[in-house]
This record gives sequence, structure tokens and C-alpha cells, in this order.
Amino acid sequence: MTFTAAPALSGSVAVPGDKSISHRSLMLSALAVGESRVEGLLEGEDVLATAAAMRAMGADIQRDDDGIWHIHGVGVGGLLQPQEALDMGNSGTSTRLLMGLVASHGITATFVGDASLSKRPMARVTEPLSRVGASFTTSPGDRLPLTMTGACPAVPLDYTLPVASAQVKSAILLAGLNTPGITRVVEPIPTRDHSERMLKGFGADLEVEVQADGTRIITLKGEAELKPQNIVVPGDPSSAAFPMVAALLVPGSQVTIANVGLNATRAGLIDLLREMGGSIEIINAREVGGEPVGDLVVTASALNGVEPDPARAPSMIDEYPVAFVAAAFAHGRSIFRGLDELRVKESDRIATMATGLRAIGVTVEELEDGIIIEGSGGQPLPGGGPIATRLDHRIAMSFAVAGLASRDGVTIDDMRPVATSFPTFTTLLQTLGAIA
Repeated sequence: MTFTAAPALSGSVAVPGDKSISHRSLMLSALAVGESRVEGLLEGEDVLATAAAMRAMGADIQRDDDGIWHIHGVGVGGLLQPQEALDMGNSGTSTRLLMGLVASHGITATFVGDASLSKRPMARVTEPLSRVGASFTTSPGDRLPLTMTGACPAVPLDYTLPVASAQVKSAILLAGLNTPGITRVVEPIPTRDHSERMLKGFGADLEVEVQADGTRIITLKGEAELKPQNIVVPGDPSSAAFPMVAALLVPGSQVTIANVGLNATRAGLIDLLREMGGSIEIINAREVGGEPVGDLVVTASALNGVEPDPARAPSMIDEYPVAFVAAAFAHGRSIFRGLDELRVKESDRIATMATGLRAIGVTVEELEDGIIIEGSGGQPLPGGGPIATRLDHRIAMSFAVAGLASRDGVTIDDMRPVATSFPTFTTLLQTLGAIA
């Protein structure tokens, strides 16, 4: 698909529900006794993989005609043996968090995924979950397909995260739900805290202590009894990133993005774009289901190069690809470091973005842990392609945004992976006037 220069973007849009919250709402509802209701669930392929897996382990999950999801849970400790392999598609979040759930249940589960997911290493999760008593048989390189058997009773874990990873933290906490005793996770660099917020909302005995240096110590009392909840999922800030950057780059644009989750552990891109000179106003700030939410009014702006603190990475790790696109149009040089985590996402996002940016006319230097980008000074990029997206949804959407501010358009080799997180992406661009 080719994305060509767009006229001024305008209008008000809403992005799909937050992917991280959607995954967790299904998992925790499936462990509560009684019926939970979830409104605004992201109905992308990744979240649907989680729903299918929880059904396979005993939960009753239905969607009504109004888009409300009804989940009747099995209770903590009540997961059933799945009769077939759990197909995770492209979803690393589903895989790693569900492994945490299985780790403290006396069942065996096999996880399989698509070509992209099957290349992603799982050792960062299998290593701590092995300590609680789970056993694993993995493919070479600690990759999928993977079969694991949980331990019941499991051993409570006291674990300091060696890398900033909300998925690893969440997997350990989910394992701790059905583990007698206290599970303790020490997080030297804070990551997104949806798991902690939602666990407390469902009634888990969980405490978070923040030390003077910012280190977070999370303790969870095991053998929890979760209570069903009514959940309203806010719009995903990672999805909002794409229309937000598009509105900044396409001259004359002003776009309102409604109902966006503004959790501080996820708001790094907004801060970065404002530092670059982007006009992003938050209006109608409010709290929904324990999560801060607001509407974003984004106006086209001249951007300047930036060198962000690597410590910001966890708060915008999924947004770096589109941040690189913003930097490609800025005045001056941008230097991004401390992004080792991007090497093991759906693709090697540093290498894939560097190659693609060069193909559309950007001067780029790839670093071991980041990238240096020479901005165009606000001028349209030449464009080109087709861009090899490596089955990575965020790469595809990032270069689509670049195409909207290019001279000759940008061609994407495969837009199908976008369905994993943002199935309405092209429809949203049409609403804003970007696609005829």
C-alpha cells in the first residue's frame, strides 16, 4: 500500500482500546469468580489471541452486539489443561503474561506463534519462572514453540529485574497470584504499571513502595481471591502516537484524539514531542477505571532535533519507531540511545527503521543501542519503497505516517500486521482526510 502526501488533517478521532490494559483485563477477569464486563476492549488480533487462550483454559468469554465483553472466570488456581496448543499469533505480551499464569497452575501448555513471534527470545521470562518451579521445553534459542508445565504449589519469588520490562514484571506477579507466600519484584527502572493498578482493582493484596532513587518494590500476597470488575478501557497511547505525529508533520493540520490513556508510565512520547516543539494540548483530563485519560489537541508544528535521556525509554518503548519519523522531519540532528530493547521486538526495530529511513531519503547512522537521524528541516522527504516492515505493525504504521508528509509517497510492503493492534488504522486516516 502506498501513502502519499496528505492535505491538512482535521477532525476528531478515537483510537482503539489500550492493548496492555485489554490483555490484562481479560486475564484477570478470567481469574475472578463471577462475571466481569469490559467496554472498549481492543479487538485486534493480539488481544483476541489472549481471549482464545483464556477460553481454552476454562473461562467463559462472550462479546455482545454492543461491543461489551462478558467474562465468567474460573478463580485463581482454577485454570484448566488446554487441549490444544495456544496460538499466540504475533503477540509477545500474550505469550509472556500467560506463561506467568500457567507457571503456578498444575497444568501443561504449549505456546506457538507466527514467524515473527517465533524469533523472539523468551529466556527473560522462562528464567525467573523456572525459579518458581515451572519447567520448560523450548525451541533453540529459548524461542517458540515452547511447552511448559506449571508448579502447584509454586515457590514465591524475590526478583530484581535485570532489564526494564513490564512483561517480565507482570509475568512474575501473575505467577504470584496462585503462589503461597509473598512474591516480591524490585524494579530499578519504572515501567508501565497497568498490572499493579489492575491487580489492586480486582482485590489482590498488592503494595508498591517507591524508594528515594525511584526504585519500585512491588509485593504481592499469594493465593489471592479476585473480585469481578466492570472495566472501561481507555484509548491506547501507542496507537494515538501515529495520528499525533501525522498531525504535527502535515502542514496546516489540527486533530483531536479523544479518550487517550495518559498513564505517566506511558506518556513519554508526548513529553518528547513537546520538547521538540510540538503543539499538543491535553483537554478534558479525567480518571476512568483508575487510569488517567484525556483528549489531545495536536496542531502542526515545526520540530527541532532532540537527544532524549535514555531513562525515558520504558515510558515510550513502543513509540520510538514513529518518534524516529518525527525526528526525520525536524530541524537538526536527533540522537537516540539506550534502546537495546528495540532489537528484540516484533522486528529489530533499530535496524528495520534505519534501513527504511534511508530508503525514503533520510541520513541515518545506526548505533548498537540506538540511532542518529539528520532531520530534513521541515521539508518533505523524497519517499520511496517498498519498505520491508518485517511483519512489524509499528514499522508499517510509522512509514505510513512518513508517506503523508513525503514528496512522492511511501510504499509499505505489507500492511496486514497492523491488524494485530490497530485494525482501523487506514479508516482513521481516511476520517482525517489523509486518504482519498
